[in-house]
Amino acid sequence: MDEAGSAAKTLTIDQLADLRGKTEAVSEFLLKQLRTRLDTLRPLLAPRRLLGEYVRSAVKEEVVGAEKALAQLREKFKEVCAQPFALQPELDERALELVENRLELYPWEYTHEAKTDGGVKPITIASSVRWVLTYGSGYTLTQLREGLAGKEKRRTDYVRQFVVNALVMHLLLEKFPGLVQLLADLRYQVRTENAPGLGKLPLSTVSACLPSFRPADRLVLAATRLSGVPAFVELIDVEAVHGLEDPLKARLLQILG
Repeated sequence: MDEAGSAAKTLTIDQLADLRGKTEAVSEFLLKQLRTRLDTLRPLLAPRRLLGEYVRSAVKEEVVGAEKALAQLREKFKEVCAQPFALQPELDERALELVENRLELYPWEYTHEAKTDGGVKPITIASSVRWVLTYGSGYTLTQLREGLAGKEKRRTDYVRQFVVNALVMHLLLEKFPGLVQLLADLRYQVRTENAPGLGKLPLSTVSACLPSFRPADRLVLAATRLSGVPAFVELIDVEAVHGLEDPLKARLLQILG
């Protein structure tokens, strides 16, 4: 569940502690399962399937539509390169040579202004069931945010590579919708989203079949006071586990009327 739809469920501190433990265990299981699925699908997610000879690869077969895909990538890069990335609009083809078929998953994050007695306190909220899928680069998603915010030394080449990699993943999934459907059949929803603070960059997100929620601000603030870190992970909606449906069964019942 994202920042716009988070539920402020009523929990006690003890229930919060118990649910955080369950959330961590379930989230780790779902993430491990997703990584296994993606590792199997990695040949189908290879950048070369989209860009052919324009990316580094041991395979030299011609890829139909590679020139058109490159033109789309150039156009997309021009659209997103300005704010907050401050990159030149011309796509450096050397960045394409560095797009490797090394998949990475990063937790989806956003900033929540938790209400306090004296005002608000910004808390970084991470999803426990939703991840950003892209190709590995010099920056992780967190490092990209910190570099853009001036919290660590900005590496322009790393920023450019992250943007290019995210765009390649976005265009590949757009060109091959069968991959999105295949992941849906495996109970994962793939979407294109804009992350807070990253402008118009289209990020490919993969969500598990379980919803998550952010509890009331008083509990979020209590948890962050205990940890000393202004960050919180959304909790798994345990009740929703009992209501999970089989997509295939639902579709067959629909067909049968």
